[in-house]
Amino acid sequence: MGLPYEVDGRELRSAAGSGPRQWRSVAMVRRCLLAVVVLGQTLVATWFMLQVLPYHGGTWVEMSLAGVFSVLYAWIAVGFWTAVYGFLIRLAGGDRWSLASRHDEQALASTPLVRTAVVMPIYHEPVQRTLRGLRAIYRDLERAGQIDHFEFYILSDSRDPEVWLEEQAAWQSLCTELNANGRLFYRRRTVNLNYKSGNVADFLRRWGRRCRYTVVLDADSLMGGDTLIRMVRLMEREPRVGILQTNPGVVRGRSLFARIQQFSNRLYAPLFASGLAAIQMGDAAFWGHNAILRTEAFMNHCGLRKLPGAGLFRGPILSHDFVEAALMGRSGYEVWLEPTLGASYEESPPSLADELSRDRRWAKGNLQHLWIMLTTPGLRFAHRMAFFNGIMGYLSSPLWLLFLILTTLEAAQLALMPIDYFPGDQPGLFPLWPEWRPGLALSLALTTISMLFAPKFIAWLDALIHGRAKRFGGAVRTLVSVLVETLVSVLLAPIKMLTHSAYVLGALGNLSLSWAGQNRTEETRWSEALLTQAPGMAIGLAWSAFAWYLDPLFFLWSLPVAIPLIMAAPTSVWLSRIRAGQRLRRAGILCTPEETGPSDLLRDTDDEESLLPHLGQLNRFEEAVLLPGVNAMHCSLARSHRGRLRRETLHTIARRCLDEGPEALSRSQLSHLCRDSDTLAWLHQAAWRSDPDTWWGRKLSQVVSA
Repeated sequence: MGLPYEVDGRELRSAAGSGPRQWRSVAMVRRCLLAVVVLGQTLVATWFMLQVLPYHGGTWVEMSLAGVFSVLYAWIAVGFWTAVYGFLIRLAGGDRWSLASRHDEQALASTPLVRTAVVMPIYHEPVQRTLRGLRAIYRDLERAGQIDHFEFYILSDSRDPEVWLEEQAAWQSLCTELNANGRLFYRRRTVNLNYKSGNVADFLRRWGRRCRYTVVLDADSLMGGDTLIRMVRLMEREPRVGILQTNPGVVRGRSLFARIQQFSNRLYAPLFASGLAAIQMGDAAFWGHNAILRTEAFMNHCGLRKLPGAGLFRGPILSHDFVEAALMGRSGYEVWLEPTLGASYEESPPSLADELSRDRRWAKGNLQHLWIMLTTPGLRFAHRMAFFNGIMGYLSSPLWLLFLILTTLEAAQLALMPIDYFPGDQPGLFPLWPEWRPGLALSLALTTISMLFAPKFIAWLDALIHGRAKRFGGAVRTLVSVLVETLVSVLLAPIKMLTHSAYVLGALGNLSLSWAGQNRTEETRWSEALLTQAPGMAIGLAWSAFAWYLDPLFFLWSLPVAIPLIMAAPTSVWLSRIRAGQRLRRAGILCTPEETGPSDLLRDTDDEESLLPHLGQLNRFEEAVLLPGVNAMHCSLARSHRGRLRRETLHTIARRCLDEGPEALSRSQLSHLCRDSDTLAWLHQAAWRSDPDTWWGRKLSQVVSA
């Protein structure tokens, strides 16, 4: 990569030793140190594991156990040492090699801004809640005095006419409220191709060249005006950077589940993000939202082709963000995660069921990365490791399940079969006596558990050292919150293990997925919880009963996994309850800095007044037909279809709608009506001329009376 690249008219040299590119040497040292520590620790732990096993690895079951244990232990060790890296870096006052550390505040403040697009792809989202968040971002940029440099784009993939009609009407209302005409745009694709990545790609093909940078948001994203401005200025001063990723904090949680996720994110994430940023440096991952892209570079190098393999590895890429970061890195650009960029937020799913539903898509998308990791030439090693890290995020669950199965087999062999003094194919001259070392087993278990949970308490210590604990409710309340979160994470771990294992098997079998909008407010019903958690509850009961039959000690060992599985349904329901979450909030438990001292950005989202209230009992389609101003707005966004056959079909559908009402039409037929300006205008005029005793006449009387 010795060739220069052109970025916005400025030459980009990729020689590793020039100026800021010295970070590559630092990154290599940090990564090698991490690898040595993790591998060394894993080898020692695996040796101890072999000593704990009765035959010391002399059977195929024990060798398999040791192999699976070593992979899982290394996975845990990586997480532990990443948190330790983050703790030490924060203790030292920050990473002097980070992107933000290269520029002082005076230099950044003197950097002029350029036109930047802020895009929000949406798909069947709660319209009012989503656009209130976008309104808060807009207002925060206005307060910062830099709104003129930003354009906002709502990119809809919604298919239900009730949803996208509301989106269009709410967008118009928001433009009027903010005086944002010519700065806040709405576009809905009629062909929903390649999900979110296809939505963003379609926008870039049509309008990407309008703006030098593109900020990508999710429907639940919030970003402060000062953060957006700082990101643009950093990109202006760093022409080598193709993607700059923030570390979003979780906010606006109401249910107990969401508040637990929110607390853990706000307390633990600074450590993990700082450690991850220090290890990845300019080879960081892109998480698909709350990040800024160099538009031209992204358009030139990050196009996603369909996978050419078979089964799971064929078709559109479901998890696009890691792939786009890897392609950006391959083209010579840097990708940075910058944890010091504050005021970047997202929301948590409100319940366990909603998080697991989202994980089903993510599991399949991350497993697809195996093909890209192994077959795509030119990718940087760090990005291949990012792919592997994402794959292990879901593959670790079936590995843990396999470990439990192998452990049960080992216990069953010892309890139900005669002792084999000559294990293996070739008996030796001397018998191999099985040894039980409970003290060594306990030590190994305690060290493994310590690595799992130590980062939580290191994060608590970090909060004390840096004075953040008071914003979580004080040192004692923060510690109590950590204990509550730890207890819940223990309850959830076996449930997620079993569910993720099923998702991985389903992905390998290439089961089809439906893509739907996320629930952000609803609680879990008992019937839903019992139905979805019944298989896991049955497995937990059967396994614990079998463990009791084999050995009471093995039964006790099985309880930390079996009890959460048996209690999965009540746990799921309880965690989804808003009342339970608010009760702990009033007690000062699971509080976060954004709750104890909310910013203007977050206060703007607390306004629950509807952007577009309903008129009487009319739904959005009925409003689009009957209300003159709403009808005119929707007609202006629709198209006029000229084909004779098309016109005749639309007229037939419109006539039926007029005679029988919209309930007589399918969702697809309603969409066709609303997408044609002439038909929608005709239906408006015909409905207003309807007799009072007709379907539309009765609806019209509601409008007049209102």
